[in-house]
Amino acid sequence: MASQFGERLRISVFGESHGNGIGAVAEGFPAGETIYTDRLLRFMERRQGGRNALSTSRREPDIPEFVSGIFENKTTGFPVCIRIANTNTRSGDYNNLVLKPRPSHADFTAYRKWHGHADMRGGGHFSGRLTAPLCAVGAMALQALERRGIYVGAHLSSIGSVKDDPFPMLPDQALFAEIADKMFPVISDTQGEKMQAEILAAREDQDSIGGTIECVVTGLPAGLGDPMFDGMENRLARALFGIPAVKGLEFGDGFALSEMRGSAANDPFCTDENGNIITNTNRNGGILGGITTGMPVRFRVAIKPTPSISKPQQTVSLPDGADTVLEIKGRHDPCIAQRAVPVVEAVAALVALDAMLCCSDSFSNVSEKT
Repeated sequence: MASQFGERLRISVFGESHGNGIGAVAEGFPAGETIYTDRLLRFMERRQGGRNALSTSRREPDIPEFVSGIFENKTTGFPVCIRIANTNTRSGDYNNLVLKPRPSHADFTAYRKWHGHADMRGGGHFSGRLTAPLCAVGAMALQALERRGIYVGAHLSSIGSVKDDPFPMLPDQALFAEIADKMFPVISDTQGEKMQAEILAAREDQDSIGGTIECVVTGLPAGLGDPMFDGMENRLARALFGIPAVKGLEFGDGFALSEMRGSAANDPFCTDENGNIITNTNRNGGILGGITTGMPVRFRVAIKPTPSISKPQQTVSLPDGADTVLEIKGRHDPCIAQRAVPVVEAVAALVALDAMLCCSDSFSNVSEKT
């Protein structure tokens, strides 16, 4: 089994939610990149649970151990291995789930594929816990990209039917940083309060709720990606669908384009004051024919409601298939979307860095900025 993605920068994730530890290996990370661990830890903290009533009460320090690939805070060019210990598990909460698969969770499919031998405590390898090491290597990629003028930012686009303000066509680093500093990652705090009310109402009803996340990558040069099956949309989609609970993805205006005429959907070309070819609008999300245009790459992912809810649910007993009722105990998020915002940023950064490395004309060493 290979939980990995990437071409020149190959990322693999290992471990289970309630095992001894989880981690990631990054092969092909460029040598000589300074990794500021304080920034890396602040980024990882954004996805942690237990910070407020809007998420699971399970809270772990998530201190990454750099097993290899980094020496004196610089990447060596050899595979970077990061390990994170699991220190706050309550496996007994999952005893009644061993033979009762949770609706809309991977319990059933994992049982069929590995004949009941997979460690599915806490969701096992399918748990959102596995996004912690993904954020660790993603934070490294973010630092490497920023030195080259490339920035990644995301926000909660919606929770249930409540929508945040969208990103402007040309968002800047300051806006990304402002959102990242918030406990609840939205552009409009007024809309954010309404979103939080939706999450708390779902928790009160012993239920959960889904949402969407909008992400933008700025500063990517034109010409990255390949036509058809190795386009930038393809590369992003492969990695983004590896994030637990992601069930939908659209680039630019996405499905709304299907309701438009070409005269409204097209992005007219023009030249800016520096002589660069740009577009007046960015409805296609900065990618044409699978190749970046130089405009911001913009996409939106849909996060489904957390399957683990406290309400009784219909399921079956394994392996005989008899009907039964499932009552789930333990610590679960009423909405996973808010904690997934930095995960989406991390994955987008890793894909962007890989695309840069695949195009030698686009990636070059830069002097360190203080």
